[in-house]
Amino acid sequence: MISHSFPRTSKVSAPVFMLLMALIGVLPMSPPVAAQQPTTQVPAQTAAQVDVTGDSINVEMRDKLQGLRQQLDSFRQDVQQAPDDDARLADIRVRAEEIVGEMRAASDAMKVRVEQIQARLTSLGEAPAAGQPPEAPAVVQERTKLSNERSELNIIVDDAGSLQNAATQLANTITNIRRTLFAQTLFRHTELTPELFVEAGQAFSTEVSNFGSTMGSWLSFAWRFKTLAFLAAIALSFGAALLFLIGGYRLFGRFLRRHAEDNPAYIKRLSYTFWSTIIQSMSLAAFLMTSYLFLEGFNILRPDVAPIIATFFGFVWFVQFVWKLTYAALAPDEPAWRLVRITDGGARLLSLAVIAMAVVNGLDYLLGAVSEALNSPLVLTIVKSLFASLIIGLILIAISFIKPVLGRGEDAGLRGRPWPRSFSILLRVMGGILIFCVVTGYIGLARFASTQIVLTGAVAVLIYIGILSGKAISKRGAFNDTLLGRRLIDRYKFGEVGLDQAGLLVGLGIYAVALVLGIPLILLTWGFQFADIESWIIGFFTEFRIGSISISIIGIFGGILLFALGYVITRWIQKWVDGNVMARSHVDLGVRNSVRTGIGYLGIGLAVLVGVSAAGINLSSFALVASALSVGIGFGLQNIVSNFVSGLILLVERPFKVGDHVVTGTTEGIVKRISVRATEIETFRQQAIIVPNSDLINAPVGNWTLKNRIQRAEIKVSVSYDSDPEKVIAILLDVVSEIPEVLRNPEPHVDFLAFGVSSMDFELRFHLADMSSGIRVRNGVRIEILKRFREQHIEIPFPRQDVVFHQGPPVIAEDDGDPRGGA
Repeated sequence: MISHSFPRTSKVSAPVFMLLMALIGVLPMSPPVAAQQPTTQVPAQTAAQVDVTGDSINVEMRDKLQGLRQQLDSFRQDVQQAPDDDARLADIRVRAEEIVGEMRAASDAMKVRVEQIQARLTSLGEAPAAGQPPEAPAVVQERTKLSNERSELNIIVDDAGSLQNAATQLANTITNIRRTLFAQTLFRHTELTPELFVEAGQAFSTEVSNFGSTMGSWLSFAWRFKTLAFLAAIALSFGAALLFLIGGYRLFGRFLRRHAEDNPAYIKRLSYTFWSTIIQSMSLAAFLMTSYLFLEGFNILRPDVAPIIATFFGFVWFVQFVWKLTYAALAPDEPAWRLVRITDGGARLLSLAVIAMAVVNGLDYLLGAVSEALNSPLVLTIVKSLFASLIIGLILIAISFIKPVLGRGEDAGLRGRPWPRSFSILLRVMGGILIFCVVTGYIGLARFASTQIVLTGAVAVLIYIGILSGKAISKRGAFNDTLLGRRLIDRYKFGEVGLDQAGLLVGLGIYAVALVLGIPLILLTWGFQFADIESWIIGFFTEFRIGSISISIIGIFGGILLFALGYVITRWIQKWVDGNVMARSHVDLGVRNSVRTGIGYLGIGLAVLVGVSAAGINLSSFALVASALSVGIGFGLQNIVSNFVSGLILLVERPFKVGDHVVTGTTEGIVKRISVRATEIETFRQQAIIVPNSDLINAPVGNWTLKNRIQRAEIKVSVSYDSDPEKVIAILLDVVSEIPEVLRNPEPHVDFLAFGVSSMDFELRFHLADMSSGIRVRNGVRIEILKRFREQHIEIPFPRQDVVFHQGPPVIAEDDGDPRGGA
């Protein structure tokens, strides 16, 4: 007979198919303890609120602690009453951890208030000693009130700490119980005897009869008393099938079809395998989920039938998932789309073997759910699992003898070679372990191992294919050949760099989809409950601690979103002020730039503060960073800080502005941009010069347009000595008087500069309203002067030098001792 009891369905690792249905929302799990016993979260109180309503807060906190203490006592009783209900234990552990978090938050809030009280008492000082003048009654009353509140808060903090420790201890105890329960379930021994199989055969015959009568009575009950509801549920299920199955095919049909290609690219084969499996499995899951909800919503399911229907739906989903994945990856009928190099015959045999293992493993859990619902003898469940594990072990050993391996370039229709020796040995070892566990009576371990081989193996293969698909798409230039890449090129005119970046993002997205969908399924098959996974996910996104540092992913994303919103608002305000207020007021361009820059820095600074605060980062923690920066400034950041301060000075003092014509050192050009670190100057050869602001503060800077844009222009003219100077002056003044850009005040004039070696030199001087037109005006004036001189026959001479030659013998002076050599 049976030496130890064998669980009908493992309480540590619930039937994988029921878990799968719970994962997609079909099977209603037991409601969390938190939902059954709601509690009120401790509201965050500001210092002012605590000051006003300190007594009410303390009373509320004491009541809350009392309620949580009662909940903790009820949790201990539940653990003692149901020590083998793993789902219930998981819920209790999650709720205990929530109590730990609540008590930690409450203790922190109370400690803050204690620190405020202590600071106030310190400011009040000590009570006067004997013989000293008494204090004012108001001071005595305030000190007494604060001291009493501090004592009461210390008691509450201690009480919360003890409750936190108790909840932590309960959570640790539950973890140990679940670990022990898991080990006991796996390693529970069953003695195999002939009587065991005889009893199982009799129980099976009885179960078949009971199953037929149960399902018949249920269908009769639903048809006779709930006809309209039954028909409505069936009609809605067909509608769900049209919506999720047919509609999903129409929406994502391009991912579910294999196009006729002789040699499709590897990335296409990977993408087809991954997305066709994901889309079809999720569509079927949605259909099964809605069908179950319709049956349950119309009160058609009875308590004894609901687990059977839910497990049957899970069985259908699991077999369909393995079938789609196997046929997509191995492609028995389409060798060109096959992901691995194996023969056609090997692909067919492997597909049949894998699907057979999935069907056998699924039937094991389905028949186990039937036995549990019909209260069949436990021995029947043991024998069912025994045969299922034995068959899966034999299939694994049979797979090891298949010869499907195909060499590179060989025809898939030829006879293949055996598996690599290491792989065939691995298959035989796994099959042998399953058979050994069955023969030695460890049916629970064999059942668990067979489930991991089939389900975990299928999910792991899907994750691996997803990772390979994402890696292939992320390669440089690979995204260009995909359907989405070509659409981005045709519709949005993406360039090579944009497509490469888009391919990288798509690859990361595929990684995320594969991991998010696959990892929870693997965790469920390994004995984790939904409460465990939900708690980890919530803890990861809301708060997880690294030492004393608490990090919230949601808070960080919220801070980033708030910063982005503040940045957008700042840019909008900049644009609105510059384009409406400043432009309509005809404010100078430099002033507009300074105002726009100031608004930008102020808005971005505020956005950073809001984002950092929303992310949950304490701004006081930046004190250490500020001290480190101060040390860095003393050693190596002087230039950065100097440029920053100089930039602020330039924006406020405005010695030059955007658009000014400046000269500094060897740089001359137009100011294009002023930032807090450097100023951009564009030369007249269109070269951008980045000048540090400190150089502009510490060095001389010439600004041609600081006060205005008026500029004096000079044109030098030389004429021959045969010309009349007064006539030349009159011509020059007459020429410049006809130029509209020349100012009449100051009045143009001509200076007779000098008598040159070969010419008389004049200079025409006049003022322009806008220096930007100086080159054009000076060119026009020179051309007109040349025309007038030619008309008046005034010569502009070339440089000339007279050379005189003397003939005859040279005169030699006598040396009379005169050092000057004179005669």
